[in-house]
Amino acid sequence: MSVARIHQRLSDRLSGPVRRDEPMGRHTTYRIGGPAAIFAVCDTVTDIARCLEILAEEGLPWTVLGKGSNMLVSDLGYDGAVIVLGKEFKRHRTEEARLRSGAGVTLAGLVQDAYSRGLSGLEFAVGIPGTVGGALAMNAGSRDEWIDGLVESVTLYVPGEGLTVLRGPEIAWGYRTSGLPDRGVIIECSLALEEGERNRIRRTMDARFLSRKSSQPIGMPNAGSVFVNPEGDSAGRLIQACGLKGMRVGGAQVSEVHANFIVNTGGATARDVLDLIERVREAVKQRNGIWLETELRFLGKQA
Repeated sequence: MSVARIHQRLSDRLSGPVRRDEPMGRHTTYRIGGPAAIFAVCDTVTDIARCLEILAEEGLPWTVLGKGSNMLVSDLGYDGAVIVLGKEFKRHRTEEARLRSGAGVTLAGLVQDAYSRGLSGLEFAVGIPGTVGGALAMNAGSRDEWIDGLVESVTLYVPGEGLTVLRGPEIAWGYRTSGLPDRGVIIECSLALEEGERNRIRRTMDARFLSRKSSQPIGMPNAGSVFVNPEGDSAGRLIQACGLKGMRVGGAQVSEVHANFIVNTGGATARDVLDLIERVREAVKQRNGIWLETELRFLGKQA
C-alpha cells in the first residue's frame, strides 16, 4: 500500500482537496492529534462513492469527521483516511415546519435558522458543538431531550449499495449512540419541528445557553463529556466526590467547572488525556466500585 499513490488517485478523482499528513489538532475541538495519512474533502455524493471505492481497493481504513467535537486523536496520528463532508452537505432548506439538512451543516447554524423562521424543537441543542451528522451519529442532546425525537428520516451512503433512507423508528437510538456510523456515511436528514412564537423560542435558547455556560468549560479546548453517566448517577458527581476537580496530567486537567470534562489547558497531548482518564477511573472505582465508560471516540494508535 502506497499512501502517495492513494493520494494521487484521490486527487485525480475528487472535486474537493486531498492532503497527506494532515495534523489532526487542526480539526478537533481538543486541539490535539498527530497527522492523518490522508485527509479528503468530499463535496458530492459522487466524491464519497469514488473515495470509498479507492480506499477499499487500496485497503486503507477510513473514518468520517465532522467538527471533531467528541474525538481524541493519537499523538502518533492515524494511518488511514479522514473523510470530511464538503459543499453539497453544508446546505439545508425548510419545508413548512420540516428542516432538511445536510450532514455537514453545523448544529449551531441549524438552531439559529430554526429560530429565525419561528420553528421550535431545537432549543435544547443551543451550545452543542459539531455538525448535524455528528449529532445524529451520537444522538446528541441534553439531560431530557435528544435529537432522535425530531428525526423523520436519515439518508446514508452505504458502500457497495448507494443511497439508503432510514425512517426514524428504524434507527437504533440509544444514550449517546445511534448505530448509524456502522451502517454507512450519514448524508442528510429530515427533522420535524413545530411552529412557535419567536420570543418564547429565544427565551428558551438564552436560558439553555446560560445554563451550559455556567456549568461547562466553554472557551477551553475539550471534547464534551468524557464519561458515560452510570445508571441512576452522574459521572461528574462521582468524580467531584473523589476530590478530582483540577487534577492534572501534563496539559490535561479535570475541569474545575464540571468534573466530567477534561480540558486542554495548553499543550496537552493525547497521552496526557488518556493517563488522566485512567487515574480518574481508578479513583472512582476504588471509592465507589464503579468503572466509568468513556464517551470519547479515540482515533489512531496509542503511544
